[in-house]
Amino acid sequence: MRVPVHYRWGFAALVFLPSAGAAQSPAAPPRGAPVLELPVRCRIGADCFVQNYVDADPGPGMQDFACGRLTYDGHGGTDFRLTDLEAMRRGVAVVAAAPGTVARVRDGMEDVSIRQNGGAPAGYDAGNAVVVDHGNGWETQYSHLKRGSIAVRPGDRVEAGTPLAEVGLSGNTEFPHVDFGIRHDGHTLDPYTGKEAGTGEAPSCAVDPSEAPMPSGTLWSDAARRTLAYRPSALLGAGLAPEAPKAEVARDGGYGGKPLPADAPTLGVWAELMGGRKGDRVTLEVTGPDGRRLSRNEGAVPRPLAVLFFGTEVKKPVPGSWPPGPYRVTVTLRHGDETVFREERRVELR
Repeated sequence: MRVPVHYRWGFAALVFLPSAGAAQSPAAPPRGAPVLELPVRCRIGADCFVQNYVDADPGPGMQDFACGRLTYDGHGGTDFRLTDLEAMRRGVAVVAAAPGTVARVRDGMEDVSIRQNGGAPAGYDAGNAVVVDHGNGWETQYSHLKRGSIAVRPGDRVEAGTPLAEVGLSGNTEFPHVDFGIRHDGHTLDPYTGKEAGTGEAPSCAVDPSEAPMPSGTLWSDAARRTLAYRPSALLGAGLAPEAPKAEVARDGGYGGKPLPADAPTLGVWAELMGGRKGDRVTLEVTGPDGRRLSRNEGAVPRPLAVLFFGTEVKKPVPGSWPPGPYRVTVTLRHGDETVFREERRVELR
């Protein structure tokens, strides 16, 4: 059975807050570049994910540093996204990536997707933001922050790990994340490569993106490098729903964290993935409390996509209520003969 697929490219525009005029474009990161730690307090690959990287293609195309497609044309930051809006509401700290002095802040913009408000006013694409000056022309910027969460003021001294704000949904974006950007003398750089964004030639990779090593010129610290190993695809969420699954409800966190009623007339199964590649196969399996498989559905990724939502329904095996107990939802993503991931989520029915 084919699984219905709903998809669209995630959108998150980053426009830097005003800064000093740009000098001549540097060919490589000058000495004195800050060593960058993680700018967000979450578990990469579990609670949060790198959704988009800096666009390494200088032309009208798009390509991330690993020759993957986790970016979009002209993107100049690194997007650390949360799994859903409920995680944003609980609060996830954005922290300084390196020591410095707070240069500029902006707050007061509402946390709302561009799908609801049509986009931010001109010049406010980055939403609520903090800029930290690291000296010698180096700055980092933290954008799309949660309204009212900014905890620093211009002139404050910060160290790596100092809380700045929380991940939000302000500005031109449609998913909760912080867009982390770094620049030198006004020029935007890719923290993974240390190279200026949008210059030179697009990278040429001889290996699969999932096997791409961290470039030698990276600005990330040794600890950050280990955490930020490239992931071309990841499972953002999965589970069961007491209805035919709706992407907007799942993305709001409406299907997570609570047991479902055993007398639900419909039992839906859903999964949301990031980074699907054309031809990938996605399998959803549901196993009941007695260990028997209740359903198995498979779908194909039609083209390279930033985010995919799969949803279907499970037929009740017998009349009456669903058997109470723990149900398992298993999601498998395959790329050719390779199993990219196989993950399980458990949902209790009572």
